Amino acid sequence: MSRNRCSIDHCSLVFEPIGEIPEKFPNYNVQAGELKQTKELFPNYKNIYHDVQQQNLKRLDKAWDRWIKPDKSGKRGGRPKFKKLGELRSFTFPRINCPKAGAFLENGVLKLSKIGSIPVIVHRPIPDGFTLKTCSVVCKPDGWYCSISMEDEAVPSPLSLSQVKTAIGIDVGLHSFLTTSEGETVPIQQVYRKSQNHLARQQRKLAKQQKGSNRYKKQRNFIARIHQRISRQRKDFHYNIVHKLVKAYDLIAVEELNIRGLARTKLAKSILDAGWGQFITILETVAVKCGIRVVKVNPHGTSQDCSNCGAKVPKTLSIRTHSCPKCRCVLDRDENAAINILNRALSEVGLILPARIA
Repeated sequence: MSRNRCSIDHCSLVFEPIGEIPEKFPNYNVQAGELKQTKELFPNYKNIYHDVQQQNLKRLDKAWDRWIKPDKSGKRGGRPKFKKLGELRSFTFPRINCPKAGAFLENGVLKLSKIGSIPVIVHRPIPDGFTLKTCSVVCKPDGWYCSISMEDEAVPSPLSLSQVKTAIGIDVGLHSFLTTSEGETVPIQQVYRKSQNHLARQQRKLAKQQKGSNRYKKQRNFIARIHQRISRQRKDFHYNIVHKLVKAYDLIAVEELNIRGLARTKLAKSILDAGWGQFITILETVAVKCGIRVVKVNPHGTSQDCSNCGAKVPKTLSIRTHSCPKCRCVLDRDENAAINILNRALSEVGLILPARIA
């Protein structure tokens, strides 16, 4: 292994000498202090607002830290790579609408230092009492977007256990997107599966174009728009389900899934197309805003255990009905798992409802 943690056959010590590694690794403070000298050597850097340059240095510093310093489990991140032309599609102004800020949003016009005034479409009004913190400008396939982060100290606290009146367990799957402990199901969309043939045709068309030509760039943007539409359809589907659940229940129990591990199986494409991880993240985010409790439980054995008597009933994925030989309980496989998830969540938080939600 060479000094930059690359395999010997990946880094030529003859044509790509890496030199001596300094004892003290240059961190953010060192590089930020050299920005003035960098602007003298490269005059084009003077056309970039200094706060934006500092934010990019912070990104670089985080990437190096993930690579060099292990996390709590002892694992390290991947080695940072140079961004190719067009790969860095966003930049951030760390202050907005305050003295010494580089970004100002007033009456539908966004004023960016070193760039100018840009009319923007505000998709919803900024709520009163919120403090604007940062402004990130992002380039997407269909245009430029401005993402503004806000802060409000009046975040609702979760309901106390004494106030929880309704609870539900959710089991996500591939046969149905989710099944609740009450027996309700939501059909799975498979957004990517429905578009993959069209996407494959467009990618074959891209492969025939001359790389770097105008037609190549146009076709590449067209493919990026297809991926963007798929992503938006999936996210809209998740948000619609989450809002229905949050409005109806005080406590929602879900499985703490290892999505990365599941994505290494033969069902990887279907699992990633369903977007379970994104769904649970959105559920937790919306629940915090509404003061609803979300409880994650260990998924081990939820499909195999009987929700009525607790007996172990082994079954393969092809068996869609839970039939317990001990207590004669017959349920849909996913509904049985959802009830087990709910029971585990209630047991963890120490809550007893007046009647079981089933």
